Amino acid sequence: MYASNKVKNMPEYVFSAFQKKKKELQEKGVDVIDLGIGAPDLPTPSFIYNSLVEEAKDPQNHRYSNYNGSDEFRQAVAEFYKNHFNVDLDPEKEILTLIGSKEGIVHLIQAVINEGDKVLIPNPGYPTYKMGVHLAGGESVNLPLDDNDFVPRFDMLSEEDKDNAKLMFLNYPSNPTTATVEIDTFMEAVSFAGENNIIFAHDSAYNLVTFDKYKSPSALQVPNAKECTVEFGSLSKSFNMTGWRIGYIAGNEQVIKALATLKSNLDTSQFLPIQKAAATALRSDFSSVEENNSIFKSRMEKLHQALNKLGIYSEKPRGTIFLWARVPKGYTSLSFANKLLDEAGIIVTPGTAFGSRGEGYFRISLSVTEERLDEVIHRLTLLNIVR
Repeated sequence: MYASNKVKNMPEYVFSAFQKKKKELQEKGVDVIDLGIGAPDLPTPSFIYNSLVEEAKDPQNHRYSNYNGSDEFRQAVAEFYKNHFNVDLDPEKEILTLIGSKEGIVHLIQAVINEGDKVLIPNPGYPTYKMGVHLAGGESVNLPLDDNDFVPRFDMLSEEDKDNAKLMFLNYPSNPTTATVEIDTFMEAVSFAGENNIIFAHDSAYNLVTFDKYKSPSALQVPNAKECTVEFGSLSKSFNMTGWRIGYIAGNEQVIKALATLKSNLDTSQFLPIQKAAATALRSDFSSVEENNSIFKSRMEKLHQALNKLGIYSEKPRGTIFLWARVPKGYTSLSFANKLLDEAGIIVTPGTAFGSRGEGYFRISLSVTEERLDEVIHRLTLLNIVR
């Protein structure tokens, strides 16, 4: 009665459904191991929360932030891009502070599309893209990904979809597929967006979570990328700051201005001490990031090897905190995820949560200790799931 049609017609967030079932099992005494949500279990580095504490002691920081975010944080983002990607950004016009990149993604869609506009969304891809389009009254169009390396297949789009699309999302290192790319993929994406008058939004939440000397490029490294491109960044995964809700968007000045105009009427940016602590993180030597990546790599190696021994295939990722594995023969993505939860007390995310082309896969988050992963492996072995 009180919900809008947009909310009524919005499907339940798949992670919420599994969390409800998790609670029911825990109330029955089941030891549930949650490998569903991509939330790092590692603590925020001490130098970051020490900075927060000090900044919170200053009464000046208890006031409203600038609508675009604090000068200090936006300058730190600009320095990060210059140091890591050799990309020059104007912190005043080409960077905007976000209350986490998820918030920014949803609000960007509302800021740049009109009702009925088409938005190209990777399939499989992060569910928030599609939900954001739904809330904005737009139309989601599947952007197919290659079956092997999960790069975009622009050649599979119809001419009508190319002509009518206003916005396009990509996400590397990829959630959920864990795919990584080199700069040539972004060169193709920027070229495609420019030729078709499309805004290219790259979701780079896992850009620093990488292994084996792989360095994820920025879409803004492509020459003239800023003519049509923006890039989202987050401190949630690289610095274990999920609950802090701090991120940014960088790139095309007109897109940044449109989003800033919308956000200035909805919020007053993030708490200043959080922004200043985040600036401290971006100006650090990134040794904490390397330590985190070493831990996630060790977990990935352990579980990847064990799954292969059990006959469950997955590519060995060069980034993210996930494994993207094939469902054993005889199961759908959802039936396999339900089997693991019901019979082994293990939560994974079915591939179909990320789009129709996610069928046949499931995503595993590396967000528990190696000891818990040993228990996961033990339970999987007892299930004898490969037929």
